[in-house]
Amino acid sequence: MNKKFKLYQQVVLSRALPEHNLEKGDVAIIVEIIENETKTGYVLEIFDVNGEALKVIVVSESDISEVKPHSIVNYRELQVK
Repeated sequence: MNKKFKLYQQVVLSRALPEHNLEKGDVAIIVEIIENETKTGYVLEIFDVNGEALKVIVVSESDISEVKPHSIVNYRELQVK
């Protein structure tokens, strides 16, 4: 299966994930790739501005997109549930 993303690649969420209190555009790092015969999933780690890990989540390929050049990262506080 041809993977679109690579291990340890920085990605952005392409949609909000309210069940994880994450918003579209939040930045994450791929820390594991899960593959089977029909689809590929990604384990993402979400960090705060100090580099502390906040969450680890599993998403499908359609939930993430590549970081584009000349992008601006927005600062927001994460409300931990």
